[in-house]
Amino acid sequence: MTGNWRPETGYFPLMLSAHPKGVVVTAWVVPGASRDEVVGEHDGALKVRTVAPAEGGKANRRVAELVAQAAGGRRGDIVSGASSRRKQVVVSGVTLAEASVALGVGLLDP
Repeated sequence: MTGNWRPETGYFPLMLSAHPKGVVVTAWVVPGASRDEVVGEHDGALKVRTVAPAEGGKANRRVAELVAQAAGGRRGDIVSGASSRRKQVVVSGVTLAEASVALGVGLLDP
């Protein structure tokens, strides 16, 4: 997945940003899907499908787990967008560079 990364400018994808606890991943969520999976990018966000329904926080909890696994971190916590399809998940225990490798997004060497 290449996201919005442009090698000529070093522009980093909108889906990833550094955070004191690890990294923030912007996710686009599709609840009630036929399977749990990370399927690529949607409008600058990591597209995540989950079988969990969008009720009682079930989809949010599952998405936080899926994003953390995909990014190579220990834990995921939704920090914004709890009632929206577009969410921001803080993934702890991983650096920006490690998450970019895990998610298949390129970084430029300085």
